[in-house]
Amino acid sequence: MPEQQLLKPTEWSYCDYFWADKKDPQGNGTVAGFELLLQKQLKGKQMQKEMSEFVRERIKIEEEYAKNLAKLSQNSLAAQEEGSLGEVWAQVKKSLADEAEVHLKFSAKLHSEVEKPLMNFRENFKKDMKKCDHHIADLRKQLASRYASVEKARKALTERQRDLEMKTQQLEIKLSNKTEEDIKKARRKSTQAGDDLMRCVDLYNQAQSKWFEEMVTTTLELEWLEVERVEMIRQHLCQCTQLRHETDMFNQSTVKPVDQLLRKVDPAKDRELWVREHKTGNIRPVYMEI
Repeated sequence: MPEQQLLKPTEWSYCDYFWADKKDPQGNGTVAGFELLLQKQLKGKQMQKEMSEFVRERIKIEEEYAKNLAKLSQNSLAAQEEGSLGEVWAQVKKSLADEAEVHLKFSAKLHSEVEKPLMNFRENFKKDMKKCDHHIADLRKQLASRYASVEKARKALTERQRDLEMKTQQLEIKLSNKTEEDIKKARRKSTQAGDDLMRCVDLYNQAQSKWFEEMVTTTLELEWLEVERVEMIRQHLCQCTQLRHETDMFNQSTVKPVDQLLRKVDPAKDRELWVREHKTGNIRPVYMEI
């Protein structure tokens, strides 16, 4: 009714905006408001599953990257380099092994702290919501049936009242025992029709009250579940970025020793050390005179 107030004004709550049907964009039929909410929840669950699969692919990439880094760190190329540059080269290879370990740990944490929680969250949601959907649909059908009964009883009452009015007019025109008896019958039928209408209205109101209660309760639950889902995903994606920051920090720490050794590279010192170890003699041939 126009005078109705929103149950949760300013909040755009599910419980205020999904009471009627909506034309199905895929066909000529209609979709119940509650069905739209359920479809949104199921879509959200599917999106959550796909996010989990996306993270799993990232884990595979990290694991493969770590494996290749570890393999490369064992490569013997340029292993014969000497001096301070040789120390740098050895540290470069060690840093690859350290970085491989960092990425391996990163992939393990992604699995335990992001992928697994995303996959396991609300595992039985679809089954529970299907039961709820059937319950709401049954209540809605019952309400529609009660409404139809009210309209039928209202129509019957109108007809009985019209019949009573017509017979009353006949009595005014011509008084007879038969006409009086017809009026009594018409009055009884009119009274019975009124009682039937009141009973149908009462049954309708009971059905309406039950449907209203279940709709509000269930839509608010769906609303809470959606908030919970979004917040849960947000938290785990935050955890994902935090793990990424930590990985970057650890990777940076593996590079620091290389930087420090690079600053110590001294070709002159390297030459001195090499000459000391490998010199063959310092007596040079001289100019000969006879």
